[in-house]
Amino acid sequence: MYHNPMLDLKCGDHSYNVQLAPERLLSVLRPRPLQRQGTPFELVERALDGCGASLASFAPGDRVVIVTSDVTRPTGSDVYLPLLVSRLNSIGIKDRNIEIVIALGIHRKQTPAEHKKIVGELYGRIKVTDHDCDDPGELVYLGDTLRGVPVEVNRRVADADRVILTGAVTFHYFAGFGGGRKSILPGVSSRQSCMASHFSLLNPEEGSGRHPKAVTGSLEGNPVHEAMLEACGMVGPDFILNTVLGPDKQIIAAFAGDWQTAHLAGCRFYNDTFSAPIAEKGDLVVVSCGGFPKDINLIQAHKSMEYASRALKPGGVMILLAECRDGYGNATFFNWFGYESCAELESALRKHYEINGQTAWSVKEKAKRFRIILVSKLPAEEVRTMGMIPAGALDEALELAAPMLSQQYRAYLIPEGGTVLPVMQT
Repeated sequence: MYHNPMLDLKCGDHSYNVQLAPERLLSVLRPRPLQRQGTPFELVERALDGCGASLASFAPGDRVVIVTSDVTRPTGSDVYLPLLVSRLNSIGIKDRNIEIVIALGIHRKQTPAEHKKIVGELYGRIKVTDHDCDDPGELVYLGDTLRGVPVEVNRRVADADRVILTGAVTFHYFAGFGGGRKSILPGVSSRQSCMASHFSLLNPEEGSGRHPKAVTGSLEGNPVHEAMLEACGMVGPDFILNTVLGPDKQIIAAFAGDWQTAHLAGCRFYNDTFSAPIAEKGDLVVVSCGGFPKDINLIQAHKSMEYASRALKPGGVMILLAECRDGYGNATFFNWFGYESCAELESALRKHYEINGQTAWSVKEKAKRFRIILVSKLPAEEVRTMGMIPAGALDEALELAAPMLSQQYRAYLIPEGGTVLPVMQT
């Protein structure tokens, strides 16, 4: 945390200078400064050196599937996949026995250019397959979790002799953290499995809302995380390689080994690096997603809204800078705001669960708990329909906020809202 009354906050390609009186500013919230312990190449090599026991059981004739993320989730895969394949080759596993499966979840297929971006120098050398959540012929049913989530996974993954999971550890707003077990569910699971696992974030009773443990940075008792763990255990990956990326999307840490313990180590590192301890909540939070492309649409911007809300008192004011030049990010997202109350939207969500509906409900729920002023290019009337207050610029937003605040208000400024999680010290 840094005490500085003036800084630039980005919205799209524009930068706004914001200045608050020192007595009004609680803090500027940023990730902890980090000393890199090596180049991305060196960090991955070191992590792989440390999990030699995991690779020792591999045999030359094994058919190996490596699961990795799509282009919407930067992981440094162009760095680590060639290094991983090189290790497999050194054991005697031929290129023809290695396949990379892209963990699309319910996302669209990747283009050849996107495949090349993901696998780097391996493009054209190692077979790359996109997961298809809607192709029953390419899915295998492995059983149900304790809470009744059906686990249907990619047949290539289920049938492989060896499975290696790769990806990046991040915060996730209801699974706690990304990475690790998420490579299986939702990464290479059926649409039905994805929807059911996400649905488990809701309490069982109608109208009872979100499970209190299904929140950012929380794993213990998190029902979504637990469903993902069970599904991953049914596959039984041989090991994982997970990375942590800095704001510049370069690898700053790598963790390899057992699929549970290595992932937890990555989560601890990520939490220590990207959490910002706070002693009290503010009356005002001014948060930027970090500019384009981090605020390209409202679904992407929601992450900054979710994290920033952790630093805000109930009924407090949030100014969110999110240009949203591409609108909402999904054609059906705004339709969910046709339900007037959170309870009505939640009821509809329980009848027909959609991930976009869940995000819409999360936006609406925060718009009810706080007063959110949105600086964006979205139509003003649609912003009001979502329960927020539209503004065209930061100065206008601050003027709108002024009568909502007391004379003694205290504020937080968050320049990169999608990369820092405010955490109350206990």
